[in-house]
Amino acid sequence: MNPDLFQKLFLDLVGQIHAKTHYTKLVMPLKIIDSSTLPLNLTNHKWAKFRKTKAGVKLHLRLVFMEKGRYYPEKAVMTTAKEHDRGQLEIMVDDKECMYVFDRGYLDYERFDRMTDDGYFFLSRLRKNAVIREVYNFKLPENTAVLTDQMVLIGTTQNRAENYFRLIKVLDSKGNELHLITNRFDLSAEEISEMYKSRWTIELFFKWIKQHLNIKKFYGQSEWAIQNQVFLALIVFCLHVLAQIETKSKRKTLQISRYLRVSLWKPARIWLRKIEGKTIP
Repeated sequence: MNPDLFQKLFLDLVGQIHAKTHYTKLVMPLKIIDSSTLPLNLTNHKWAKFRKTKAGVKLHLRLVFMEKGRYYPEKAVMTTAKEHDRGQLEIMVDDKECMYVFDRGYLDYERFDRMTDDGYFFLSRLRKNAVIREVYNFKLPENTAVLTDQMVLIGTTQNRAENYFRLIKVLDSKGNELHLITNRFDLSAEEISEMYKSRWTIELFFKWIKQHLNIKKFYGQSEWAIQNQVFLALIVFCLHVLAQIETKSKRKTLQISRYLRVSLWKPARIWLRKIEGKTIP
């Protein structure tokens, strides 16, 4: 079956989530971009070869982060594993009314300039050996975990971004120093740091769908079969989110999924009551 059908169904569910979460009323939605490689057997999937002895596909994803424990996939693109992340950034960035968060795999000074010139906001991580020139040091408030907050130019003379950016250095929970680069100057350094912490959500999402939605083991060998299975997993996740919204449940997605498995052949009201936290008569 053509994967376009499942992709349209996935996007329809995303639209329903948008409507039910009042997405358009959010001041500045946070959208996290990342990818995850799904390994395949080279013998059965020669079309997905990316190394001498390995095959695989890559799921490029954009996740809408609402709050802690509330998030959902919004856009997905499937490619072979050899496709570089940077090449997908243009496809994933299409909304000027949000803040994009992504990791070092998407570093591209020229694209940072284009995004800034076109009115897109972003937050990423800069390599520690990146060449920077300090332009201005912002004053830090007392009792802050932020080490420095600067306006900088990034890149060498031959490969330098034209715009001024903001470089914030902070310590993570393990004591590692992170260099965060953004084109937003209207937020505090602490707010920027908190936004970057939310990037971990997409890592948890990839882990969740691999462990609980059966995309570690594929049942088909063709490109369409692989894509269909991944889109079906995304559809299932969106349905869980809709069930969470409709019932106004505070249950986590994994808990809702477990309740469904237990109640699979029972009346739907039993599953709904479990989600809502009501006792079953």
